[in-house]
Amino acid sequence: MRIFYFIFFCIIFTFFSCKFNPNVQGRGAIYLQGIWSEEQVLYQDQLLEYTLHTFKFTCDSFYLTLDTHAKANMYPDSCFNNGRWTEYVKGVYSVSNDTLSLNGTFTKSNFKQKISGCYHIGQYVKTFALKKCKNDSLSLRDMSQHVSFSLRLRQRINCIPKSIN
Repeated sequence: MRIFYFIFFCIIFTFFSCKFNPNVQGRGAIYLQGIWSEEQVLYQDQLLEYTLHTFKFTCDSFYLTLDTHAKANMYPDSCFNNGRWTEYVKGVYSVSNDTLSLNGTFTKSNFKQKISGCYHIGQYVKTFALKKCKNDSLSLRDMSQHVSFSLRLRQRINCIPKSIN
């Protein structure tokens, strides 16, 4: 009889203590919702390579466009593209205190997964320190490269959570 009560207790405990995650995306950080772009990099004329960032934050998702300019060719000639190329990333983000964490995947220009080709493929995992955030400006510092850059708000977006399929 004790085994029956034990099994019954385990089933009831499991049934009432577990819950499924909602089938809807999260809201994300309200103040980040929008399209943010970097206009220029400090000392970009002196650098051999630099990248301009454009972020789109919508609910708990992000879309990132990386516009790279290079003077030196470190890639196969077919990829160098006269020193200018664009890469794309999509994923989810989270904000904790002053830290922005991005977890995404490199994609094609239509934000579908990229599994081969020039430049980066695979995961994009970055952590940024939120240094300064005003209504229309945002300053980030890449925690892995210790490089800071400033973004300007181009368009505000309202989060309308979508179902996750």
